[in-house]
Amino acid sequence: MAWTHTPLLTLLPIVFILIVLAGVESATVRDGKDIEPMRSSKQVFMPASDASDFFKHRSRRSPKTYNEYYAEQRVKMGANERRREHLEEQSYERENYFEEEHNEQYERTRERNEQWREFHYDGLYPQYPHHRPYV
Repeated sequence: MAWTHTPLLTLLPIVFILIVLAGVESATVRDGKDIEPMRSSKQVFMPASDASDFFKHRSRRSPKTYNEYYAEQRVKMGANERRREHLEEQSYERENYFEEEHNEQYERTRERNEQWREFHYDGLYPQYPHHRPYV
């Protein structure tokens, strides 16, 4: 009989702990699945003040007021002006870049030609034999 007391005494605390922990919910790990429906319901429902403001807005088919139309036109004109200024600035930068490149290329070509002339012509004789006068 002593051999039955030992397993019972070891299983009794384990059973007691399992019974106590089954009733406690704070020890359980929550899944993310429980939180998702709560978030979606918050997105669907809104406070009454926001809902009344939502329904006070004009419908899609009703004509725009003059102020709304004027505000939209000012926004469009401002965007067009900024776009035009940006494109003008880019074109000026491009023109300046090409002008500088052209000037640098012209200067390099002129220097190269001067060096070639100095090397091939010393000022005493004509540059080519067919330019020499007949003697």
